[in-house]
Parts: sequence; C-alpha cells; structure tokens
Amino acid sequence: MGRVWQTIRSFILWEYARGSWQYDVMVTLIVLFVLFSPYWINFNDKPVERAPHPSEVTVRPDGQGGFVYRVEAAAVPHGDAKAVEAGLLRVIEPMAGEVTIVRYVPVRDASGKVTAYDAWVQRQ
Repeated sequence: MGRVWQTIRSFILWEYARGSWQYDVMVTLIVLFVLFSPYWINFNDKPVERAPHPSEVTVRPDGQGGFVYRVEAAAVPHGDAKAVEAGLLRVIEPMAGEVTIVRYVPVRDASGKVTAYDAWVQRQ
C-alpha cells in the first residue's frame, strides 16, 4: 500500500525524470485531458452571442465614387434635420468609419410614410 501512495505522490509532485515511462504517462494524461475534457466538462467558456444590429443598412455605389447608405427609419430618431443627421451618423459611422453626410433623402412608401433614409456620405 505504501508503494502505491509513493507512486501517486511522485506523479502529483512531478518527481520523475524526463524520458522515463512515468514522465511519458503523465504527459500523455495531460494531453488527453486538454484534448478531451471540453467534451465532458462544461467550462462555461462559450463565445458571447452578439445581438444583430437593430437596423438594416444597405450600401450601394452612387456612381460618382461614393456610396449611398439606406438606413431604416426606425433606427433614426424623428425630429428636425439635425436629429435625423445625428441618427444617421450614429448608424453609419460604426460601419464606414468617420464620415460626413453630404445629404440625405427620406424614402417614402405609397402612403407617404417615411420608411428609410438614403444618405450620401463622404469619408473624412
């Protein structure tokens, strides 16, 4: 019984010389643990799920070397022109970088309700 405990103690304290069969067994057990433990142990280390962007934005070329961003009206606050422009920048800049809005045009449906905004932007 004493010999078994001595062997276990030696494994725990890593007392075997490199190249011995005991050393190889310990390394093999460690490698097996690293490779196969995620299948049996839940480490709660899954990637954080990110919510998709709340607005849908489409980008198309404007034919003059720039781009036109179409942003849904729901993503832009209603109000005066400055509020709309600030809302458009808040949505567009995370995708396009620092830009200035040259102009924007509301896109309306058949009933006249604003459904989106087309924004012509210029990179700074």
